Amino acid sequence: MRTSIKITAAAAATTALALGLTACGTDSDPSSKSGGTDTSKALVVAASPTPHADILGFVKKNLAEKAGLKLEVKEFTDYVLPNTATETGQVDANFFQHQPYLDDFNKKNNTHLVSVGTVHLEPLGLYSKKVKGLDGIKAGQTIAVPNDTTNEGRALQLLAENDLITLKDGVGTSAKLSDITDKKGLEFKELEAATVPRALNDVDAAVINGNYAIEAKLKPAKDALVLEKADGNPYANIVAVKKGDEKDPRVQKLVKLLHSDEVKKFIEDTYQGSVVPAFGDAKS
Repeated sequence: MRTSIKITAAAAATTALALGLTACGTDSDPSSKSGGTDTSKALVVAASPTPHADILGFVKKNLAEKAGLKLEVKEFTDYVLPNTATETGQVDANFFQHQPYLDDFNKKNNTHLVSVGTVHLEPLGLYSKKVKGLDGIKAGQTIAVPNDTTNEGRALQLLAENDLITLKDGVGTSAKLSDITDKKGLEFKELEAATVPRALNDVDAAVINGNYAIEAKLKPAKDALVLEKADGNPYANIVAVKKGDEKDPRVQKLVKLLHSDEVKKFIEDTYQGSVVPAFGDAKS
């Protein structure tokens, strides 16, 4: 049975403080990991409900026992506590974020978390209700993009990779509208990521995050004019642990199972392109 944890901002702050205090426990504390890893214990993984906990649930039900892995999944609906809990040892690993988010979190919170493997991508895509293909995007048209730093950079990179705009050399995923050197006659409308799908009727095209596309009843593999590629994508979602725990045999087993053909097929069959594998020879 899943443990679903829904936390308000105030409660999150309180819990984070409690977790921080727990980190000061002595070696006699049962939760302390200083005595070494007990591989007979369940590996406790913090995860977002969909698709992360769903994927872990598939592993637990179908693959873990045969591999000799006891797996416990705890669901979190925020993006702070999974990392805090992993840092303090309340959970052994987490599965909810991509590397750029983890890097930023470590920098801002002085945490020491590392990736042990990529699993999937929730691809960002370009959608339109007015044109049928990329060749329909013309000068004078307006494209809506998310206005937050991470997603706007992703959106502009997607447009640049498909020759709809040109960006300054080296701006990478931190690109902003001011980094466009050639708009090719296009106009841009910046909106909160969650509201972009609702603007589809008012603009010529829009770059929409995978999760918001799904909520808007869009099918990325079918409806997007173009999608991000999974292979080598920095926004592929990862399994993360506290530095030093990378070689925990339980963690290594989990990553191996998450990279299995069975999980690849589960992702492809279940999400139909809304979530795509990002490991091994998996391609978008």
